[in-house]
This record gives sequence, C-alpha cells and structure tokens, in this order.
Amino acid sequence: MEEPQVSDKSISRDFIRRIIDEDVQNKRYNKIVTRFPPEPNGFLHIGHAKSICLNFGIAEEFKGACHLRFDDTDPTKEDTRYENSIQEDIRWLGFDWAPNLFNASDYFDEMYEYAVGLIKAKKAYVCGLTEEEIREYRGTVTTPGRISPFAKQSVEENLSLFERMKAGEFPDGSYVLRARIDMASPNMKMRDPLLYRIRHAHHYKTGDKWCLYPMYDYAHPISDAIEGITHSICTLEFENNRELYDWVLNNIDSKFPYKPHQYEFARLDLQYTVMSKRKLLQLVENKHVSGWDDPRLPTIAGLRRRGCTPEAIKQFCEMVGIAKANSSVEMSQLDFCLRDDLNSKAPRVLAVLRPLKVIIDNYPEDQVEELEASYWPHDIPKTGSRIVPFTKELYIEQDDFLENPPKDFFRLAPGREVRLRYGYCITCTHVDKNDAGEIIAVHCTYDPETKSGGSPIGRKVKGTIHWVSSKAIKGEVRLYDRLLSEPHLGTDKDFLSYINPKSLEVLPNCRLEPSLEKAVPGDRFQFERQGYFFVDPIDSKPGHPVFNRIVTLKDSWAKKQTA
Repeated sequence: MEEPQVSDKSISRDFIRRIIDEDVQNKRYNKIVTRFPPEPNGFLHIGHAKSICLNFGIAEEFKGACHLRFDDTDPTKEDTRYENSIQEDIRWLGFDWAPNLFNASDYFDEMYEYAVGLIKAKKAYVCGLTEEEIREYRGTVTTPGRISPFAKQSVEENLSLFERMKAGEFPDGSYVLRARIDMASPNMKMRDPLLYRIRHAHHYKTGDKWCLYPMYDYAHPISDAIEGITHSICTLEFENNRELYDWVLNNIDSKFPYKPHQYEFARLDLQYTVMSKRKLLQLVENKHVSGWDDPRLPTIAGLRRRGCTPEAIKQFCEMVGIAKANSSVEMSQLDFCLRDDLNSKAPRVLAVLRPLKVIIDNYPEDQVEELEASYWPHDIPKTGSRIVPFTKELYIEQDDFLENPPKDFFRLAPGREVRLRYGYCITCTHVDKNDAGEIIAVHCTYDPETKSGGSPIGRKVKGTIHWVSSKAIKGEVRLYDRLLSEPHLGTDKDFLSYINPKSLEVLPNCRLEPSLEKAVPGDRFQFERQGYFFVDPIDSKPGHPVFNRIVTLKDSWAKKQTA
C-alpha cells in the first residue's frame, strides 16, 4: 500500500492540512481517507463546492481516498433524483470517488445492532414523550433538563419496545430511542439526544424493510468508522455535535481499528444570495426562479447553466480558503475568478444587445466588405480569426449614441466621429425619428482611408465602439445579475422582499455577428465591451440561439452601488 504523502508545499496549508501533515509525519494512519456526505434531499450549492474541493482535494494531495456517501436516513425527503444530480455536480467539478460510493443505509443492520448493544449497556432507552414534551424536558441553556420518566424502564422493557418499533407496531412519533447521557450537560446536544425515530415511509434504497431510521448524529460517526474515515471534516454549525460524535464511537461495542475524529471549518456565506436549503426550496417551489438550475441561484446546477467553469469555481474556493471563523464572502471574488479563467478560454466576438440602426449614406448600396477580425487579443497566445461583413446598414448599441451628449462622451453623437471596431471611422450627420420623437436610425458618413490597420498618420479618434452589419443573425440574450438587492440580510428579514427585480433581463431581439450561427450549446464567448456569455444548453436551438451572461467585463454592480 502506498503511504500517505504531504502534498506540494506550494499548496496553501490551511489548518486542516497542517493537522494532516502532522498525522502523516507521525504515521498515525496507513492511508488518509476523507468523505463528502450529502443528504440526497436537494441540489448542491457553491457552499457544498467548497467542501467538495476540500475533501476530494485533500484525498488527491495526500494520495488517499475520498468517499461519496449519501446520508439517506430520512426517507420522507430523499430521492434518487437528488443522488444523480449530486453525482453529476461532483463529476462536473472534476472529482471522482470510484469505487468509494456508499449510502448510510448500507449500514442500517449494523447500526441497529449497535443500538441494541447500547440498550443492553443501559446507555440508551426508548422514550414515549411527545416531541413537544422532549423539548420541554430538555431545559434551556441556563437551566438543566429533567430526566424522562421512561428512562427508568428496565433493559428488558427497552429491548422489547425497540424490537416492536422495528416491527412496525407503533405509529410515527409515538416512540424514539434516546441515548442516556446527561440532562444537565451544558452542551444541549448531550441531553439524552435522539438516536432513532419511527418513519413509516418507503425508502428509495431499502424499500419497506425499515420503519425505524437512525438520526444523523448517530448514523454519521458509525458510517465514518465503518468506512475507515480518518478525518471527518464538516462545517462549524456541527461543532457542538462533535461531543456526541465521540460519545457514539466511544460507547458502541465495536472493533474498529481506530476512531475517526471530527474537524470543523467555516462554511461559505456568499453575499447577494441565499445558501439555506429551505430558502432555495422556497424560491423554486414558489416560482421565483425557473428551477434548481436557474442561473441566478448559487446551486452548482445553476452555476453550470449560467456558464461558469469548474476551474473558476475551484479557484474561488481556494481563494476563499479554509478558516475557523465564519465570514461573509463578496460576490466580486467569484466574478474575478470567472473573468480570470474565461479570459484565455472565450474567443472574442461582436454582439449588439440593444440595436440602433446606423445608415452609412456614402457607402455603396449593395457592397458587402469582408473584414478579418481576430478571436483573441494580443496578450492571449492563441491564433484564429473570422470574417465579419461590413455593409451600408449597421447596428450599434443604443447606449453608444447620444443626441445631446455631455463633454466627456466619446462615443457617437451628431457631428462626432468614432471608430468601428475592425472597420472604419464614421461621423454622424443626422438622425431619423418616429412620430413619438424616438430615434429610429442614425445617418453617418465613413472615411474609406480609415480602414482598420491603415488609418492616416496623425488621425486621432477618441472612441471605438462595436457593431454588427445587416447580415447579423438574431438571438436572445439573458442578462443575469445578483439574486438579492442586499449583500447580507441576516436572519430577521424576509428575503423574498429583497429579490432583485433586475436579476434577470431578457433581450429577445439582439443582433449577433454571423459566425455565432455555428455556436452550439455549451460554447462560451466574450461579447466585446459586454461580458462573457454562454450558449444555453437547454433553450438554445438552431435558428434561435440563446446566450446567458456569465459575468460582466467589469464589476458594474459595485459602480451602481456607489453611484
């Protein structure tokens, strides 16, 4: 067996990796084994991506293994659909668990036997208090709890009741199995916590074999121990659970070669969005978004549909780092990682999102001039170009023209000259308006001596704008922005009232350069001066391309917030 190894020192040494470094140096384990244990009752989000990158990343760095184990202990909420989506997300991020795919339900028989052993050792008992009574008996953080009257039952009575619970004789909620620990413990988790509850529900893996299901705090440490997990890594909200994690492993009658240890790190709290599974479900079920893969959501499915790359997500998780204290992460950090990754991956093209017609009065009526345009700027070491047609009628962005511009406006205006990217310099002479006074066309003249790459010496034009010709194709562009209008809402605010009304703007009549007719779902491009865009893998069809904005070229949101 290959011994665990400390990874390259260039990899950031967070506190968890430093712990493992020490374990490796002390030869504490034969092999470093981590796990990612999602509950299959929803879709993963970017916070899970941080945990995935940590657990699978450690396994790769230390030449160990990372298990994917589904915590399928509540059959009322879980489904194969979620298992499949979770596996897809992990693979998309670039990680693989093979052959280490497990379910907590794989160990239900062992867990039951361990529970019987706890009863025999007088460390667990069957309790018939209602849920409300259990909460009342537990006490508060300032007052100790009271011992349940059912704690006085004999071992024989508890074994009989537990067996009958397993046999399905009792309805849901009538009995639970509780650990016998300390009702006066300062850690509320240790006040005789629940180990098992009754659920008369069909399990997607085990069918109708069980109507008795273990609680997470009981199933999780046992699953870790059975699988030989060395470092059980979770987020800070489970810090108080660690004492119970250790209690379970120390009190069940087992022969594990060693007991795993739990380590906690700060969860990812991303601004301008929600990370709560309950809130995400509310958004989806109440139709505030189009589904779990809505590109405004922080779900991995949503990020993938938006066009984010797995490399950018992993770079973001590495940038955020692994800390011991919770903190809020600015969305601009994710945007930076996206731009940084896409800069060398996305070829440059021309697209006009809000078209305004331009007529070049002195350009030949039927002439179509083929201009060569590079896909890549000079600082990207890639080659490749395409032909963009130049015609008498063009389209520019509405924002690139003002009839009465301020002094520092360097785009097109009456009497002013601009350069058309890859093309010629044009000067506005007059405009056409409709009956409502709206500009419907801009008339210009062009200077044939100013063709890109051959401008007269001494000719200076301050503004360069993008354009497409009359040969452009039509397409739909979806501009995605922050889901929420506030960076951090706290727990008291109704988050639905803070949904950003401009989180999605659909532009159905955009004009795109002809080369984009060959774009296929999954392609990414930089629309010059606009941002990075992704061909939607579901809604884009031949003859009707749909592009999702991944990220703007600059942090326009920050500018809007400070304006």
